[in-house]
Amino acid sequence: MSTQQPATTGHAATVHAYDAGLLLIRLALGLTMAAHGAQKLFGWFGGGGIDTFGQIFAASGYPSGRAMAVVAGTTELLGGLGVAVGLLTPLAGAALVGTLVNAIAVKWGGGFFAPQGVEYELLLTAAGACIALTGPGRYALDRFLPVLKAHRLAYGTAAVVVGFVSAGVVLLLRK
Repeated sequence: MSTQQPATTGHAATVHAYDAGLLLIRLALGLTMAAHGAQKLFGWFGGGGIDTFGQIFAASGYPSGRAMAVVAGTTELLGGLGVAVGLLTPLAGAALVGTLVNAIAVKWGGGFFAPQGVEYELLLTAAGACIALTGPGRYALDRFLPVLKAHRLAYGTAAVVVGFVSAGVVLLLRK
């Protein structure tokens, strides 16, 4: 069985090339988000920790700012690590989508571009959704899970929908 696409497409990348590309984007996205979650939870990497982020959440209109900081930090940390290693990838990607949709909503009035814009969060959200939809590739722990061994678009689509719905529920709590 050939691992290349037919020559009629004009570009024939191997399956391993796709898997290596997915691994690279998973590591970049996952470790970035895990580090961001560690900033919230533990104050690592120059982060303010739960109390500081709790105040930020409260100032942004979320009830119980400290609890929201714990939820967001845990979601970013575990979702990021899940994406990075390719474990429960559709759910891990959707977890990042949900928390990042809230970040976009909070920053929305600042325009699109830095320093107050949403372009960074939008890019991370799209990457999380793409990973949830495409699956992690063959270089992932999901390969050892019978249900997720053969990734299905339906799994990713359902997970992304859950991420957006969860984000919407949390945004409804915001003042």
